[in-house]
Amino acid sequence: MWNYSHVDEFAKRLVPDGLWEIVEPLIPASPKRVQGGGIPRADDRAVFCAIVFVLTSRCAWRHLPPDFGVSHQTAHRRFTEWSEAALWAKLHRAVLDRLGAAGEIDWSRAIVDAASMRAKKGDR
Repeated sequence: MWNYSHVDEFAKRLVPDGLWEIVEPLIPASPKRVQGGGIPRADDRAVFCAIVFVLTSRCAWRHLPPDFGVSHQTAHRRFTEWSEAALWAKLHRAVLDRLGAAGEIDWSRAIVDAASMRAKKGDR
């Protein structure tokens, strides 16, 4: 489990326990090292928190504060891994599903953007 002792209150607000409960099962399993050894893989929650910070603050990866306990290289590499695994789309869907199940989405205000809908050929 991730130890929050080295992370300030701001970081805890970025990824509260409720959000982490949704995210954690969606994170792909870490690849096994064939050769073994090496340093242990950085904690997923710490990395996720660092990624959320970079994305919400719009800071450059190289300016990631050391308070997160994750190097900017690790955060960016994991962001790339998780993007290729469609984590962000899965997370979006999981949050919508949870909100929908709780009746917290007002579908009368939903908008479908034509750019996100495929046009059918030949239909007018």
